[in-house]
Amino acid sequence: MEGQLVWKDEYNIGVDIIDREHKRLFKIINKLFRFTDEKDKSQWACQEGIKFFKDHAEKHFTEEEEYMASMDYERLGMHMHIHSEFRERTLPALEEELEKTDYCADSVEHFLGVCAGWLIGHTRMEDRAITGKCRSRWMGLLPGKEQEAVRRVILQLMYDLFQLESCVISDAYGGEKFGRGVYHRLIYGTDKDEDEYEMFLVFEEKLLIRTVGKSMGIKTNKLNTLLMNAARYMARQFAGQVKEHLPEMDGYELKAENLLTYEQFQDVFENEKLQVSLLFDTGEGYFAYCTAAKHPLKKGDVTPINIDNAMAEVGKYIVERENCLKKESQLKHKVLVVDDSVMVREGIHMLLAEDYDVTLAKSGTAAIRCIILDKPDLVLLDYEMPVCNGQQVLEMIRSEDALSDTPVIFLTGRTDPETVRKLVALKPDGYLVKDLKPAQIKQKIDGFFEKRN
Repeated sequence: MEGQLVWKDEYNIGVDIIDREHKRLFKIINKLFRFTDEKDKSQWACQEGIKFFKDHAEKHFTEEEEYMASMDYERLGMHMHIHSEFRERTLPALEEELEKTDYCADSVEHFLGVCAGWLIGHTRMEDRAITGKCRSRWMGLLPGKEQEAVRRVILQLMYDLFQLESCVISDAYGGEKFGRGVYHRLIYGTDKDEDEYEMFLVFEEKLLIRTVGKSMGIKTNKLNTLLMNAARYMARQFAGQVKEHLPEMDGYELKAENLLTYEQFQDVFENEKLQVSLLFDTGEGYFAYCTAAKHPLKKGDVTPINIDNAMAEVGKYIVERENCLKKESQLKHKVLVVDDSVMVREGIHMLLAEDYDVTLAKSGTAAIRCIILDKPDLVLLDYEMPVCNGQQVLEMIRSEDALSDTPVIFLTGRTDPETVRKLVALKPDGYLVKDLKPAQIKQKIDGFFEKRN
């Protein structure tokens, strides 16, 4: 499994005891990512990870709450609730999933992804709000009893609509991206044009395909216009049913409907005063439900969908969405790092991940599979590996017409004249000495792409 958290200055909130613990957590998660590369250690790694996070919940959360209490932080109660939510709901759900699946690769990846995502999101948003560096988005959440009522309604509706036994992953969803999402925005108001409410229904694409698509007999692995329109109207009915259980929305009618990109969703969400913000795991994909007072989109917002333009707008949304997904995948040069040392692989991954789309392979045979399935823009290839060494991999690449122009730079730990002579004789696109300083390695990779461009 590939993954690496990189500490950035923006994560510092300016409180030493909190910043120090956050940095430690980053290191622990990175260690778990490395351990899961080895199958015989993945179960142990996750068990230790859960144990650590439980210990962290008792220690770090307590220290953080004591600090907030000492400064009379006005949102201490909500912050304590978010801590409790993660400790008592999210982690136990992840632990149960791991045990049920016998620590399969997907559940291990889910565990690490949720822990990493929660840590980053909580550090950047809620913890930074302690010192006033950003506004807490949970300022207007409904009281506990009303929140619980909404949760129960949605769980029942998810079962009625999709026949899925869902569970709440978080009741403080922070707008994080999960999978390929569909972001549906519904605006409700009255004839007086006052106090409009927004609902956001966020569906993971595979949830719609496996439920709405399956019920319609649609055999596709991605959204199309037919499936999107069916999903829209099911979502509208779903939202209408939820609205019936919100007394403050009595008399409100649907005024506008939008399909948003993730960036548009974030634009609205980051400035919202949220009342409800729930994230569910349905077993077939994730689903989020949020309500807030209406907040206008910035320039370039989408056209409201109505009966006259629905066909055109939905079609346009699907095309633009696919283009955005393709663009995201093409923004960075793809670099394949091949080395039998996990330390070297992860070190280079951490060094390049911010600017490049980095894939890792731990053997020559794995490298060939990666190159065939998703041809990289550059291969950083360990010259000395067991079974299938760098020279053999390079020869196989050059022997295939479709792969022969793939750039290869050798990685080597040796600089003696004999080794260098052998490397140069194979005519790679260059070679890098592993004990160079990280900045020098990064500079050489950047220089390679600048020259090619």
